[in-house]
Amino acid sequence: MSTADGVIAALRTGYDRLADFVKGYDDAALAGPSAATEWDVAQVLSHLGSGAEIMLHTLQRALDEKPGAAGGDFYQSVWARWDASSRREQATGFVEWNEKLIALFESLDAEQRAALRVDLGFLPAPVDVATFGRMRLSELTHHSWDVRSAADPTATLDLEAVAELVQTEGDLSRIAKPTALDGQTAVLNVSTTEPAKEFALRLADPVGIEASTDQPDGTLTLPAEAWLRLSAGRLGPDRTPEGVELTGPFTLDTLRSVFAGY
Repeated sequence: MSTADGVIAALRTGYDRLADFVKGYDDAALAGPSAATEWDVAQVLSHLGSGAEIMLHTLQRALDEKPGAAGGDFYQSVWARWDASSRREQATGFVEWNEKLIALFESLDAEQRAALRVDLGFLPAPVDVATFGRMRLSELTHHSWDVRSAADPTATLDLEAVAELVQTEGDLSRIAKPTALDGQTAVLNVSTTEPAKEFALRLADPVGIEASTDQPDGTLTLPAEAWLRLSAGRLGPDRTPEGVELTGPFTLDTLRSVFAGY
């Protein structure tokens, strides 16, 4: 099996779950608040729908061996059309375009899943299907939580997606705000459950994750899905599960400020 297989399976599971969740939403429910504070439910679905349309176009270009990524005018036209749609049209479009995108992912054979490269236009080089799929999976997983947690404060990220999204090394400068550290630095050894992972969180400029250290400044223990929500700005005090334990020079509120959300 290629590494894309699990990502594509998690995309299907996550999409089906959210689509079933909002299937019975009336217009009032679509206008209700989501956990993405600036968007109502329909706007979250619109964001996921327009993103699916763009990613479908990008993946199809790769399959058709067209050079480069689509031009900026294409993206602007997609976003403008979605923004002008009614809430009901946004919800219906979310279902339609995500089904199309995931069906295209599922149609890829083993060779395509392993060898196809997708040009996103904003990265130095094209990415493989697993990487491209994970980008979509992260977006779908966190915004699905934005919708579901508004109705259920105990909601968690889809565990199938969590297993595909947790990383143990990487630069987090794109999503972290080291200015919240007020010039202080520290390295925390992080231990997650479901799945069990061990890594170090380097709180400096830039913020990043790397191999665990023998002499950390503190420790952070929490479910893997809670770690992903923390790093995405979605682990507020009222959304923090029991069992999150932090030692060292920083408080959980400081970490929340470092990862303020996106």
